Amino acid sequence: MTIDLTRLIHDGLPVFPGDQETALVQTRHLKSDSYANHQLSINMHAGTHIDGPMHLTDSDRYLCEFPLDRFIGTGCILDVSQEASVEYKSMYEEKIGIGQIVVLHTDHGRLWGQPEYFTDYPVLTQAFAELLVRKQTKMVCLDMPSPDKYPFDIHKYLFGHGVFIAENLFNTDRLLSFTAFEIIALPLLIRADSSPARIIARSTE
Repeated sequence: MTIDLTRLIHDGLPVFPGDQETALVQTRHLKSDSYANHQLSINMHAGTHIDGPMHLTDSDRYLCEFPLDRFIGTGCILDVSQEASVEYKSMYEEKIGIGQIVVLHTDHGRLWGQPEYFTDYPVLTQAFAELLVRKQTKMVCLDMPSPDKYPFDIHKYLFGHGVFIAENLFNTDRLLSFTAFEIIALPLLIRADSSPARIIARSTE
């Protein structure tokens, strides 16, 4: 079974406050132009996307310059939907394997499209972030817009230790019944700090 964890890109896609709006328009029509075409204007942090280290650190390495293997790996799902913040728990020491891609189901995604989606989300604690680093996590995937709030110390800590961050995932609740799965989270081949991504989970049971 394969689950799509990606938000649909459409005209007027919700964006983080202050970011440029998404515009998707049809610029050519088959009847009048003999072919159809659409034009997309989107910032790299709209919808489901992957943050790279250049986003909030002085790294000069574009996201497209990292090996593809960094975006594919064995997945681990944690149900943190009843928590106000994502705290360290000793049980995670066994649950999270070395070098995995960790998906957090906070259930915050139910607020997608509402203003509070971008303001009232839970955050990752420093202790939990340190666990991800110890586990050499490739990427942490979130059903919310950010792992932290200004001044974005968790972002910077994870980037400084080689952990990518994927934000605004969808359907994370559908992974809770999986016992083994793979995450494929491919950014565009684009020279930018971060990138929209098509993120899927594929059962390996």
